[in-house]
Amino acid sequence: MTTFLILGTLVLLIVIGVPIAFALGITAVGFYVLQGDYFILTMLPQRMFAATTSFTLLAIPFFILAGNLMNTGGITHRIFRFADACVGHIRGGLGQVNVLASLFFSGMSGAAVADAAGLGQVELKAMNERGYDPDFSAAITAASSTIGPVFPPSIPFVLYSSITGVSVAKLFLAGVVPGVLMAIALMIAVYIVARLHKMPRRDGIDWREVAVSGLDSLLSLMTPVIIIAGIFGGIFTPTEAGVVATAYALVLSMLVYREVKPRDLPAILWDSLIHTIRVMFVIASAGFFGWLLIQQRIPNQLVSAMLNFSDNPAIILAIIVGILLILGMFLEGIAVIVLTVPLFLPVITEIGVNPIQFGVIMIMCSMVGLLTPPVGMVLFAVSSIADITVGRLSRALVPYLLGLIIVLLAVVTIPAISVWLPNLIMGAQ
Repeated sequence: MTTFLILGTLVLLIVIGVPIAFALGITAVGFYVLQGDYFILTMLPQRMFAATTSFTLLAIPFFILAGNLMNTGGITHRIFRFADACVGHIRGGLGQVNVLASLFFSGMSGAAVADAAGLGQVELKAMNERGYDPDFSAAITAASSTIGPVFPPSIPFVLYSSITGVSVAKLFLAGVVPGVLMAIALMIAVYIVARLHKMPRRDGIDWREVAVSGLDSLLSLMTPVIIIAGIFGGIFTPTEAGVVATAYALVLSMLVYREVKPRDLPAILWDSLIHTIRVMFVIASAGFFGWLLIQQRIPNQLVSAMLNFSDNPAIILAIIVGILLILGMFLEGIAVIVLTVPLFLPVITEIGVNPIQFGVIMIMCSMVGLLTPPVGMVLFAVSSIADITVGRLSRALVPYLLGLIIVLLAVVTIPAISVWLPNLIMGAQ
């Protein structure tokens, strides 16, 4: 009864449109008020504070700031030009460029919305100028942006690590193969759609342009190399990598490319601050709500209920994935993570699923959610930038969503896709 009351209240508040941070807080506070347990409410500020002061979470504002600097400092334009030189001649042309550029950019920002809002504008402008169908351009821009949080570095992986205690470095490595597979799946989908609609392509590859654009973007493309090499070389921690990424982006933008002026910094910092506050407020509210769940032993009840339903790990994992996909249609990715990890982690531990594999599964489910109505953040961001309706964009996204779901199913059914690389480099957990 207690479980139904708590989760039912939370679902009701979300359905009527209460922001997730407030819904989590109201549910937890309201439960203790109804119980007459006012003394426990003195724990509210402590639990909210504790939820946001993890050393791991320090990486989040820095990766957000790094993404904003890259979007305004000429880095995204150089990445796009190099990607165009490499794959612009393949059927689908700039659609293929779109995917490859997002893969490059994902190694720097770790955020889907940053990719869609920054690099996405560059991609959409170029595709519109070359006569591509607006729906096609918007759909592949939205779909390709979801590579960012899976391919390292990744803000959602940092958050997942702070909740579960799983190594951030291992999670980053775990995202490499799935991220590349997502890019391949999207490029195949682009090729098929392009052939069906007889879209334009460029004749041959211009090796001179590859060399020139490659040299021009070399310093930009070194960002993920510096981050990954620094982490696994023991030079800095994954958390400190956010600071390194920000410092490197600042140097490139202001001193090398000189496209960011000192007068631009206040606006960049303010935008990064607002984005960080939104994320941290959700995490803070989830901290108190999570404490309520543990105190009422709701995760234990959920483990018992799911094991009573079936003792087959595959069936239980399929149910969890289904729940995550449905939640992703209504909640933003960060909210899904902070809400469901405390609930599902004991379940996947009980059925023997590697928490690293589950982390990749969870983030990929969240990425699918970013592309689905009614609350897909990337869906609405790209719809606004491209000036097309959400309905049109949703229909155009179908072939790319299918490709992403196929990769997700592969990660669910073949653990080696996500755990092979971290086990190879850092040893089995």
